[in-house]
Amino acid sequence: MILVTGGTGRVGRHAVSGLLAAGADVRVLSRDPGAAARLPSAAEVVHGDLAHPRGLGPALKDIEAVFLVWPTLSADHAAAAAVEAIAAHVRRVVYVSARGVSRIGWSEGTILGSHARMENLIETSGMAWTFLRPGGFAANTLMWAPQIRATGTVRWVHGKAARPLIHERDIAAVGVHALTGTGHDGARYELTGPQVLTQIEQVTVIGEAIGRPLHWQELPREAALRAMTAQGMPPSVAGDILDAHAAMEATPEPVTTTVEDVTGAPATPFRQWAADHAGDFR
Repeated sequence: MILVTGGTGRVGRHAVSGLLAAGADVRVLSRDPGAAARLPSAAEVVHGDLAHPRGLGPALKDIEAVFLVWPTLSADHAAAAAVEAIAAHVRRVVYVSARGVSRIGWSEGTILGSHARMENLIETSGMAWTFLRPGGFAANTLMWAPQIRATGTVRWVHGKAARPLIHERDIAAVGVHALTGTGHDGARYELTGPQVLTQIEQVTVIGEAIGRPLHWQELPREAALRAMTAQGMPPSVAGDILDAHAAMEATPEPVTTTVEDVTGAPATPFRQWAADHAGDFR
C-alpha cells in the first residue's frame, strides 16, 4: 500500500488518481475531512497531520512507500520527527521538492533551504528515495483569477520573467512512475513544462482559453511585496519569489525533457493547462 500526503492538494490529488489507475492500493493522510470526502472512493482516508508526527503510526501501518508533500514552506522541527516516523515503517519515499535546490548557498528560512533540509533528512534516513524537483507550477497563475474575473487586467510584477510552467498532473505522473516502477531510486528529477513563456504571454494564453482579451499592468516590486505579505506570506519567502522572477527576466528557466523521459508522454503545454482550468478564471 502507498501513502499519499497532501492528497487533497494540487499535486497530491492527481497522485491519488494516478496510483489507483496503476492498480496500487492507496491511503491518504488528510487534515481536512471535508476535502478528503471528494477523493475517489477507492482511496482509504486516515486523519492525521505531518506536523504532529507522534500520531502517524496508524497511517503508516502496512505502508510500503510514501508520496510525500510537506505541508508548509518551512522544514521546521517537526520535519525531522516526521521523516524518522516514516522511515521506521516505510522502505521508499518520493518527495516533492523544488527545482534549484542545493545544499550550498541556501540559508534557513528560504523556500529552497527548507526543501534542501527535507532532502537531506530523507537521504540520511535509510529509505530509498526519489526527489521530484518541479519548476514553476502552472497552477500558481490561479492567483491572478480574482483580477481576471473582476477587471480583465493582471497587475503584477516582472511581466517579462520567463519559465516553462508545469501542469500539476505531470508532476504527479512522474511520482506515480517512481512509486510503481523500477530504476528511480536516488534520482533527482528536474521537471518543467515544454515551453518557455513570459508572464505576459501566460496571461495572453489564459485570455485565449476563456475567450476574451486580457491585459498586463506592471506593478512595482514594493507593491507586490506588500500584497504578498498582507496575505500572510513571510517577507523572506515573498522576497525569494520576487528575486527569482527578477532573475528570470534576464535568464529564462530552461526546459527539461524529464517528464517525457520518465513517463513516455510529453509534458502538457500551458495552453492545455489553461483550457483545463478555464472555469477558474471566468
